[in-house]
Amino acid sequence: MAFDPGLAERVRESLNHQAGTLLDEKKMFGGLCFLLAGNMVAGILGDDLIARVGASAYTGLLREPGAAEMDFTGRPMKGMIMVDAAVLDDDAALQLWLSRCLAFAMTLPPK
Repeated sequence: MAFDPGLAERVRESLNHQAGTLLDEKKMFGGLCFLLAGNMVAGILGDDLIARVGASAYTGLLREPGAAEMDFTGRPMKGMIMVDAAVLDDDAALQLWLSRCLAFAMTLPPK
C-alpha cells in the first residue's frame, strides 16, 4: 500500500521540528516510517498514521477519536495505534499524536 506524500511531509516537518534533529525514514509495513536513533517513532500507511505510543499508553489512547488497533496482520500490535486520516486533517490533532509518539520513542535506548 502506498502512503500519502502530503501527510508524509506534514509528519516529517513536525517530527524533525519537535525532535530538534532529522529523523531517519524507512519504508516498512507497506508505508513510510520515521525513526529516531533506530527506533520507530511513527509511520504512514495509506492516509492513516501509525502511532507508536508504547504499551502503557496503548489502552487509554485507543479511546481517542479515530484511534484503532493496528491489526493489519490479523493480530493487534500492542503499543501501535492506527489513527484515521479524518482526524489528521486537524493540525493540532496531528501534532498531539506525533508528540505522544516522540515522547515514547525518546524513552527507548538507541539501536
